Amino acid sequence: MKPIFKTVLPLATLLAISGCTMPGSTVDLDNKQVINTTPDESNMSEQELAQTPVNVVNVYPLSPSFVNRYASFAAVEAHSLSNPVLDAEAANYEYIIGRGDILNITVWDHPELTIPSGSYRSAEEAGHWVRADGTIFYPYIGFVEVAGKTTSQVRKDITKRIAKYIESPQIEVNIAAFRSQKAYVTGEVDTPGYQPITNIPLTFLDAINQAGGLTGEADWRNVTLTRQGKSETLSLHDLMQNGDLTQNRLLRKGDIIHVPRNDAQKVFVLGEVKDPKLLKIDRSGMTLTEALSEVGGINELAANATGVFVVRSGQRDKAHEAYLAQVRDQALTDEEKRDLEAKNQQLAEQGKQSRPEHIVANVYQLDISDATALVTGTEFELEPYDVVYVTAAPIVQYNRVVSQLLPTISGLNDLTELAVRIHNW
Repeated sequence: MKPIFKTVLPLATLLAISGCTMPGSTVDLDNKQVINTTPDESNMSEQELAQTPVNVVNVYPLSPSFVNRYASFAAVEAHSLSNPVLDAEAANYEYIIGRGDILNITVWDHPELTIPSGSYRSAEEAGHWVRADGTIFYPYIGFVEVAGKTTSQVRKDITKRIAKYIESPQIEVNIAAFRSQKAYVTGEVDTPGYQPITNIPLTFLDAINQAGGLTGEADWRNVTLTRQGKSETLSLHDLMQNGDLTQNRLLRKGDIIHVPRNDAQKVFVLGEVKDPKLLKIDRSGMTLTEALSEVGGINELAANATGVFVVRSGQRDKAHEAYLAQVRDQALTDEEKRDLEAKNQQLAEQGKQSRPEHIVANVYQLDISDATALVTGTEFELEPYDVVYVTAAPIVQYNRVVSQLLPTISGLNDLTELAVRIHNW
C-alpha cells in the first residue's frame, strides 16, 4: 500500500492547500503596467531633494481643552475680519440709470412740466421711460442722454439746458421704476429668481434673504457668485455663523448667485461600528458623537474604544492650521527644539535648507474607553469628506487571524489522519 500512500498524500495535500485563499477581494497586477508616481529620492540632486516636500501625517489626541480651543479658533479669527472694500463701495454707491428705467422729473412751480399727463396717474405711469438708445424726451429741450449716468448727473444736465426757457429752475430727478438691472439667485433658495438692483445697495446676503432664505438641502458653505464669466465661492456659513464679513459682496448688474445642494457635504464612517455608511451633513453641522450615533455606535464586542479616529485632509484643514502649528510647537520639548534649531543651523552653514513639509492628513484621536469622553466628541465638528474610523481591538485582530488559520489547520489534521489510515491499510 506504500505506493498508493505516496500517490494519495501529495494529491490530498494539494487539494487542502488549494482550498486555502487569502480573505477579501484583490486586484491581480500580473501582466499589468504599474505607474510609479512616487519620486525616486535616491536619484535626486541635493537641490531637488531640498525642494521635495516631506509627506507628514499629524495625530492630535482630542482632549476637552484641545477641542474647545480648536472649535473657537476659526470663529475668533473670522470675527476680526471686517470688509473695508464693501464698506467703501456701499458708502460711495450711486445707482446708474439704464435702459428700461422710468424717471420721475419734478420742476418746482411748473406743474405743466412735472405732471403733463394729469395728476391722477402714478409716478411710474407718468414718468419718463428710458428708451433703447439710452435717452428720454423732455419738453423744450428734446432728447436727453441718461443711460450710464446717475440721477445727480441727469439733474445737472436738464437744469443747464432748461435754464434757457425757465428762470432759475429747481429740478429734482428720481427713479420711479427700477427695470434695467437685475441680479439672479438660483438653486436651493425658497424663491429662486431675479432681485432688482435699486438705489439701495444690494449685497450678497440681502439677495439670499430676499429670495426667502435657504432650503433644508442647501450647501451654504460653497455658494457660487458669478460675475462677467468669473466665479468665486463664498461661505454663507462663515458669514452668518462666524460673522466673517469678507464673505459678503456688493452685487452688480448681471451677477448670478447659485446655492448648490449639499450632496457633497458628506462624511464616511468606517471600521468597527454597527452600521458603517456615508452620512450627509446638514446645515446645522455634525459632530463626531452625532456621527457615531447615526451608525448605531461602536461595536462593543470588536471595537478598540481608544482608537476612534477622524482623518482629515491637510488641504481641507487650513482654517485651523495656525492653531495646529502652535500645538505642534508646544508638543516639542526644549531639548527637541534645540536639536531642531541646531540641525537647521547646520544645514544653513552647508548652504542647504530644511525640506518643506506637506501635511497629507491631520488625524484626531478620541479615547472613549471612558464613555464621558463622548461629551468631548459633541464639541468636535466634522468637516466634509472627513473619514471617521474605529479600529478593532487587538484581541479581535488576533481572533480574526486565528479564524482564518483554523480551517487550514483542521484540513491538515484531517489530511494527517487520512494519511495515517492509508498507511495502516
